[in-house]
Amino acid sequence: MQLKQLLKIILINIYHNKMRTFLTTLGVIVGTATIFLVVSIGKGGEAKVNEQYSRLNVGTIIVAPAQRGRVVDPLTEKDAQMFEKSGNIAHAFPVLRGSGDINYGNFSFRGNFSAILPKFQASNNLTVQYGRALADEDETKKNKCAVLGAELANTLTDGNPSRIVGENISINGRRFEVIGIYNRVGDSSYDESAFIVYSVGKKYLLGTRANPTIIVQATGIKTVQSAIEDIKAVLDETHRLGGSEQFRVLDAGSRLLAAQESARTMSLLLLAVAIVVLIVSGIGIMNVMFVTVKERTREIGILKAIGAKKKDILSQFLIEAVIISLAGGVIGVIAGFFSIPVLKYFELPSLPSINGVLLGLIFSVLTGIFFGFYPAWKAADLNPIEALRYE
Repeated sequence: MQLKQLLKIILINIYHNKMRTFLTTLGVIVGTATIFLVVSIGKGGEAKVNEQYSRLNVGTIIVAPAQRGRVVDPLTEKDAQMFEKSGNIAHAFPVLRGSGDINYGNFSFRGNFSAILPKFQASNNLTVQYGRALADEDETKKNKCAVLGAELANTLTDGNPSRIVGENISINGRRFEVIGIYNRVGDSSYDESAFIVYSVGKKYLLGTRANPTIIVQATGIKTVQSAIEDIKAVLDETHRLGGSEQFRVLDAGSRLLAAQESARTMSLLLLAVAIVVLIVSGIGIMNVMFVTVKERTREIGILKAIGAKKKDILSQFLIEAVIISLAGGVIGVIAGFFSIPVLKYFELPSLPSINGVLLGLIFSVLTGIFFGFYPAWKAADLNPIEALRYE
């Protein structure tokens, strides 16, 4: 039997059983749409993670005390200078961090502040949205000025950050003029902090409690591990009381990888759910195909009596199952595309991709082949004499 004749018979059967065909494809539609949306959400989640970390230098290494509170053998500015002697390290900056009451007008907020050297800003991709950045002159003259992270500025001004530039705030009772607002970085340690010059923070806010963290920039992503080894070697040499063991050495790249891995794991879990839906819909296809075989037993007997071969009957029922599942897959993908705006309305990151389309369609076709084969084989294996006698 020619393929053209097979397709004609299949399409006639599908047309005369429109409602049953639709109900059969419904599970495939839901399963394929779910796979498409799962892949879209996964891609959107990964894109959001990458966007959040895009402004952070993945070559950043943070050196901090292993325990909080007062440290017997703290890091010093000299450690930063020693780190910069390594060929794997481009920059090393001491940073003083603290927390306290930040007041603006009648608003009081318990927040964080960081005392930094002005050159720290460019090296860590801190750019200003309003006003200006901290300058070397501010450090030299010990100017009591501050630049605020984007989220902190929003909090203090109830969503109108530009108005605070030129105004005064107080940090732990000390008055500072706000000279600028940083662009959003995507890291709370930057976005929710106030930044002042290093000398002012050390003298007026922290005093004897000054216990710096050192932010190190490796020369490149490939030299991060070598830079970490160099840092530990310096710490072992300069801090003989406990060496590098009393400090934490963390790289920003590992944080990015961990966030990406979490997004991928969530996508795989959702994909597993979608595959279960397709398996259930495949069982539905198999059941309907069995019913179809029963209903068309006499027809199968007639086809065999006029010369149709076993492979023709097998092909007919198998192609019918594949067409039904593929149609469901196409409709499912279209439904997935129309669902993207709904996901965005509920603030779920989603990014449609060709991978999602292909994966959905491939699984829908495989569902039709896998669950349609056994009923098709049973139909092809019918005895033509018994089939003709079937009522």
